[in-house]
Amino acid sequence: MPGTGLPGTRRRRPGYRGEALLALLPSLGVMLLVAGGAADRGVLYPLVLLSGSALGLGALLAIFPHGPQFLLGVANGLAMYACLFTVIGRAAFPAAPELTQALGFLLPVAVFVGACWWRRAGLARYARDGAADLNHLPRFARWLAVIGVVGVVSLSLPINRLSPPWQGVALLLAMAIIAVLTARVVGDVVRLLVDVAAIFQSVTARLGSLAVPIAAYTSLWALLAVVFGSLYRIADGLSASALFHGPEGPHRVSFADALHFSIVTLCSVGYGDIVPADDGIRVLCGMQMLASQLLLLFGFYEIMQSRQPDARRD
Repeated sequence: MPGTGLPGTRRRRPGYRGEALLALLPSLGVMLLVAGGAADRGVLYPLVLLSGSALGLGALLAIFPHGPQFLLGVANGLAMYACLFTVIGRAAFPAAPELTQALGFLLPVAVFVGACWWRRAGLARYARDGAADLNHLPRFARWLAVIGVVGVVSLSLPINRLSPPWQGVALLLAMAIIAVLTARVVGDVVRLLVDVAAIFQSVTARLGSLAVPIAAYTSLWALLAVVFGSLYRIADGLSASALFHGPEGPHRVSFADALHFSIVTLCSVGYGDIVPADDGIRVLCGMQMLASQLLLLFGFYEIMQSRQPDARRD
C-alpha cells in the first residue's frame, strides 16, 4: 500500500517518523551500554559495534514498521550476539586484527538485514500480525544448535596458536558460515523477533496494574533499609567496642557503611566485607532478615491481587 514500500502492509500513521525515533532511542541505549562494556581493548570494535547496530536497527525499522517492542527485541538479540561474539571471539581468536574483528561482527548483521530486504514482501506479514506463535521455535532451535557447533569448533581447534593474520582469516570464515546459515533461516529469526515483541507488548500492558504494588514494595523496602541502617549505626556508635568486623578486624561503621550493610542484608547478598561480630547486632540482623521475607510475601500477595480483575475479565 502507499507509504510503506511493502506489499500488503498498512499505511503509516501521521507522526510515524517521531514514533520511530522514540522507538530507536531505548534500543540504541542498550547497544551503547554493550559497546561501552566491550571498549576494554580499543575503540574501533566498539564503534563498529554501535554504528553497525544502529544501521541494522534503522534498516529493520524501515523494513518492518512494527513499533518500539519489535525494536527492543531486535536490540536484545543484537546485544546477545555482540556479547557472545566478543567473549567467544576473544577466546578463540585472541590475536585476530581489530579490523578483522569488526568485519567479522558486521558480516552476519549485514547479511541478515540484506536477506530481510530481499524477502521483505514475504516477511512483512509476520511483522504485521503482531501475535506470538511459538510453533516455529523447533526450527529456530536447530539453527541455534548449528551456530553453537560453529562456536564449539572454533573454541576446540588450536586456532589461537596461529599467527594473527590466519586467526583473522579463521574468524571471517566462521562468521561467513554463521551469516549463510542466518540467511537461510531469516524467516524463523524474524518470527522470533515478532514473538519477543508480542511478549514485550503484553508485559508493557500489564505494567499499569503492577505500578501500585511495585511502588508500595519499593517504598517499604527503602524504609526498611534506612531504618535498620540507622539502627546499626546508632548501636555501633553507642557500643564501647566495634560491633562489626571488616577484612582487617574490628570496624567502626560510618552511616554509609551501615546503609550498605543494611541493603546487603535485605538482598541476602552477603559480600562479607562487613560482618556482625556481636550477639545483639546479630539478633538485629535476624529481625531485618525476617522483615525482608515478610516484605517479599507482601509484594507477592499484592501482585497476585492486582491480577484478580484481569482474571475476572477473562
